[in-house]
Amino acid sequence: MFSHFSIGRKISLGFAIVILSTIVAFYITNTTFVESQEINEEITNNHTPSIAKLEELKLMIVRSKMLISNWVYLPSPSENEDKVLLNRLTVSDYPNLKLELEELSQRWDDSTRATLDPLFDNIEMLWSNHEFVKQALNSLDNYNEPMNLFMANSMVEEGGDIDNYTDQTLDMLQVLIDNKKEVTKVITATMIESFQKVRLLIKNLGIALTIAGIIIAFLTTRTIVSPVRKLRLILLDLSKGIFPKSWINSRGDEIGEMANALETVVAGLRSTKDFAIAVGSGGYNTEYTPLSDQDELGQSLLVMRKNLKEYSEDMEEKVRERTAEVVRQKEEIEKQSEQIAELYEQVKDSILYAKRIQEAILPSKEEIDQSLKNSMVLFRPKDIVSGDFYWFSEKNDKAIIAAADCTGHGVPGALMSMIGSSLLNEIVNEKGITKPSEILLALKQGVIKALNKHPSSDQTKDGMDIAICTIPKKGKVIEYAGANNPFWMIRDGEILETRADRQPVGIYGDNLETPYTNHEIEVEKGDSVYIFSDGYADQFGGPAGKKFKYSQFKKLLVDLQPETMKKQKDILNTTIEEWMGDEEEQIDDILIVGIRF
Repeated sequence: MFSHFSIGRKISLGFAIVILSTIVAFYITNTTFVESQEINEEITNNHTPSIAKLEELKLMIVRSKMLISNWVYLPSPSENEDKVLLNRLTVSDYPNLKLELEELSQRWDDSTRATLDPLFDNIEMLWSNHEFVKQALNSLDNYNEPMNLFMANSMVEEGGDIDNYTDQTLDMLQVLIDNKKEVTKVITATMIESFQKVRLLIKNLGIALTIAGIIIAFLTTRTIVSPVRKLRLILLDLSKGIFPKSWINSRGDEIGEMANALETVVAGLRSTKDFAIAVGSGGYNTEYTPLSDQDELGQSLLVMRKNLKEYSEDMEEKVRERTAEVVRQKEEIEKQSEQIAELYEQVKDSILYAKRIQEAILPSKEEIDQSLKNSMVLFRPKDIVSGDFYWFSEKNDKAIIAAADCTGHGVPGALMSMIGSSLLNEIVNEKGITKPSEILLALKQGVIKALNKHPSSDQTKDGMDIAICTIPKKGKVIEYAGANNPFWMIRDGEILETRADRQPVGIYGDNLETPYTNHEIEVEKGDSVYIFSDGYADQFGGPAGKKFKYSQFKKLLVDLQPETMKKQKDILNTTIEEWMGDEEEQIDDILIVGIRF
């Protein structure tokens, strides 16, 4: 009975099976999609915003540490932008963010929600310490109160209350962020598991459909598939531009009608092909007759022939014009490329020449070793030229040595270092000043004069941080003065730090005569002293990509005491290279001067 079915009925039966299978697959897939949509909504509306707000809070805490440090270390009026930003952060930004987190936490699980209160309590303690600092330094006059400044410094520096509460808060935040990310991961895994179940069900359904398809194929092959397959091969050849060489045997059914119609189409395409070849070869006068007045393709071919002829004539003229323009542009580009290459070489040569000048200005290691027998200088510029520099001279039976960190690095820093070195030569070697505090004061005045700045102008960062030591050839008392750069002495495995004055060599306040403190330090045999820039401690690296920090720097120097100064230099250099690894670049110039007595 099946063999007497028309093609339409046979196809209808096949479609019925496909539709039924599609309905089943749709039901299963739709159910899974609904569940996945709910999970995705939970991730989108709760977990992802929660993580984003926690990350925002983390950034807010980090920023607050920077702003409170600026409050302490950069004296300024209350309307200073950083102070306004800090007040706004604690008064409005944080409360708003806290409300948003509390709202989001209503959809958290109980254990995760319970961690918020200790976190907010810790932040409130942090704000309380901030408020103490703000009150202690609530005006410019309070910065001149040593006790206020000392207490504020102790709270913001490493190991202080603000530093500790900040680190604790960041650790708690990170734990909470990691927890939310893990929950999101678990939920996502659940959604993926659902999709895998759907995949399995669809696979089984596909097997059933395959079996049914085999049965239907067996019944329909002789009446539909074989002639359709031949028709398909003909159409595939036509799709590739190949005209068929054989046809389906004459039939009285729908397939036979399609074959006859296709043969008529092929005959028309052959004629079109011949015409297209002629027109494509430039034969715009080739004759072509459409099959009828309603032959849209034929009429379109005639219009195409006319348009191509006009277009060809127009394009020939445009090609000639465009070719001339391209040649001119090519010549101009080549000329500019040569100029850029020449300029690059000039800049490169200038920087290399500046490096040679800077190296010539720096004292030689032999000169230092001759006076200070057991000493070392670790000098690692970030760029070709450096903003850090060291200086050495002998005057009046004294050795004067300095380690300086100029504003910036690269070429700007190098220019400032040359100014500093030149001024030190003038102050010590020409004027005969050997007291470190007096050297710093004269250096500050010289820098401001050299830069043509006036103390009443806006505050500027031009200048340098520097530590200077005067070491007598006879005697055990050395003198030290520092502008932001401290003096470390290691004795019996313990670091004795002499702090520097909190004023750079440059514009600082309105008084150019603000003196620096001169320290007298008695040294004993076996003591080691160090002066340095901040480049070593501030270098990022390690497994977590964090700063090396002064605490680790101190420990390293203490551990190196059994070694000679030359060996210490090699180990310090190797340690910082290993700390940077292959992932980090040197972020600043590095300078360390060490002397063993």
